Amino acid sequence: MAAADIEALIKAGIPDAEVTITDLAGDGDHYAAHVVAESFRPMTRLARTRAVYAALGGRMGGELHALQLTTALPS
Repeated sequence: MAAADIEALIKAGIPDAEVTITDLAGDGDHYAAHVVAESFRPMTRLARTRAVYAALGGRMGGELHALQLTTALPS
């Protein structure tokens, strides 16, 4: 799965998100995603993670093998 596809899926599911994707291994399988969104404000850290996974639509473990995820509120 391409980094641009991951970014597009997250932005489609979380429209106010600022997303940075890094290919950790250069193999298109292991990525890091940093997602910043104001809509995360009322959420717990676990709820933020679930929101990102929901935006990915079940691709974790299939098309997307590994994702190191960090979420944050805008500063």
